[in-house]
Amino acid sequence: MSMDMHGNLDPDLLRAFAYIAEEGSFTRAAERVGRTQSAVSMQVQRLEAMLGQRVLTRGKGGSVSLTPHGRYLLDRAREVLALNEEIWRTFRAPQMHGTVRLGTPDDYALRYIPAVLRRFAQTHPSVDVDVTCSSSSPLLAKLKAGELDLALISEGHEPANWPTDLLWRGQLVWITSEKYSPHRLDPVPVALASDDCSWRRAAVRALEGTGRRYRIAYTSETQAGTLTPVIAGLAVTIAPITAVPPGVRVLPPGDSLPPLGDAGILLMRAREPRQPLTDALATHIRDTFRAELERPAAA
Repeated sequence: MSMDMHGNLDPDLLRAFAYIAEEGSFTRAAERVGRTQSAVSMQVQRLEAMLGQRVLTRGKGGSVSLTPHGRYLLDRAREVLALNEEIWRTFRAPQMHGTVRLGTPDDYALRYIPAVLRRFAQTHPSVDVDVTCSSSSPLLAKLKAGELDLALISEGHEPANWPTDLLWRGQLVWITSEKYSPHRLDPVPVALASDDCSWRRAAVRALEGTGRRYRIAYTSETQAGTLTPVIAGLAVTIAPITAVPPGVRVLPPGDSLPPLGDAGILLMRAREPRQPLTDALATHIRDTFRAELERPAAA
């Protein structure tokens, strides 16, 4: 294969390179693509010849490491391969019609759902997505009643023996105003959701467990409702480390408030969802979360 004046790259070469980078081994990468080790090695050599740069370095014992150019290429190769797969899936999949009903807390809606809807609309242009924003407990009730097909639920609300997909688990953090420091007050004013919120329970448990005096100054069922007094400098609240909105800042560990522990975001299906539309949207949700969470922290 040769490179024309536009510098087109064969996805097969990028895939071989990405597998080697992920596996750290030519042998395991060859097993994934179903080719011999020598064939995969030749693909990398062709890729490097086309680019005019080394992207992989062989170490002792068969180990493999990325060069600086290789680290740059890996992120872009994954994007190209994901787009390539999406295009093939779009044109090969049978045309679907109908509506999928998705529920999500607004804590996640702005951070993740726009990318989900955009990608889903590109691959399923004839399918509508009906989005309901609410807190986890009402969404779970709607899911049980068959009023939703899929729902994003904060971990801690899921019933026993109900299949769930873990989309994310990570640190909960205290957030405060960018301009003010209400976390220095005693008692500290906090803005939290309703009593059945798992994040609220985590906050109260952490405060009471360390003897930190507090008062629940504001209560709201929505993230916007809890953020408003925080941005104004009147209270602090909590959020996942990946979903900190503009206008606030994360408090460093030990800065007046106790650690909160981890939280999770779950994807749950109705007992009788509308197949195969539900599965298609669920796949997009999982892929979008994975792609968003793999972005650099500064992005």
